[in-house]
Amino acid sequence: MIYVYIAVMAGVTYLIRAVPLTVFRKKIENRFVQSFLYYVPYACLTAMTVPGIFYATRSPISAAAGAAAAVALAFRGKGLLTVAAGACAAVFLAEQILICL
Repeated sequence: MIYVYIAVMAGVTYLIRAVPLTVFRKKIENRFVQSFLYYVPYACLTAMTVPGIFYATRSPISAAAGAAAAVALAFRGKGLLTVAAGACAAVFLAEQILICL
């Protein structure tokens, strides 16, 4: 039975990648469709990341502190390593404060 699941997943994955290549032969000129397709990767990444942020810690308060620190550092133009380290430090500090309370 597991092989059927694997085969179905492989088929769906292949169809998602192959159908647009075969259906849309010429360049997409519609500005709405172009802008929609431009933002799809960002929306998917956000949909996968945000729930992980809030379920990765003991408390939603510390998760919110880490997310806020990450957003603040990212808006200041810091690099990925700095943003990740800052978010981790904010979560750690928030967890330590919450333990003391």
